[in-house]
Amino acid sequence: MATENKNLSQYDKNTIPNAKDFRFGIVVSAWNGHITHGLYQGALHTLLDCGARPENIMTWEVPGSFELIYGAKRMMDQPVDCVITIGCVIKGETMHFEFVCEGVTQGIKDLNCLGAQPVIFCLLTDNTEQQSIDRSGGKHGNKGVEAAITAIHMAALRQRTKQ
Repeated sequence: MATENKNLSQYDKNTIPNAKDFRFGIVVSAWNGHITHGLYQGALHTLLDCGARPENIMTWEVPGSFELIYGAKRMMDQPVDCVITIGCVIKGETMHFEFVCEGVTQGIKDLNCLGAQPVIFCLLTDNTEQQSIDRSGGKHGNKGVEAAITAIHMAALRQRTKQ
């Protein structure tokens, strides 16, 4: 497991650009809300901790993880420097898990290839609910924190490379 020996919530603010001048969009799936809420809280707290202003963070909720793609695409029409997508898909007994995970992965990849703003992929794709809990504020930290740090770095990259 990639996160087994790593706490996702640890970061060094000295190595992260100040986020005070960046605008962030966060699109959160309501499905598995007890997981996605924890991821969202981790991302929001981290953005604020790194200097982002509350008025520069826009949050939208979508029904499920598959809808993150459309939500992110519409969020890119807003004045944001980076979009974070937050969702959770837990493996079940059918192929639904594979279809949703593949579709969301490809959709977010396409937005990154075609859009002007970076879109951060914070989709937990775990085999069990406990694995998701462990990565949304549990024993492995919070993947939302990691997504926020990535968003800050990518917003800074976007700013440096804007034409």
